[in-house]
Amino acid sequence: MKKAEIKSLSDKELNERIDADTVALTQLRINHSISPLDNPGRIRQLRKTIARVKTEIRQREINKK
Repeated sequence: MKKAEIKSLSDKELNERIDADTVALTQLRINHSISPLDNPGRIRQLRKTIARVKTEIRQREINKK
């Protein structure tokens, strides 16, 4: 997910996105521990997406003050 896409989402959508991505990341980690994934880079990609979304939420909190 690109930075511009993240900025266009509302606060509620960002929080929903974090929840969904966290669940997906947990599931990928479990699946990867059982048997190797076809694309283990997906784990890194999800971690970075979660970090980008959290950064945007924090940025919005700072700007509100």
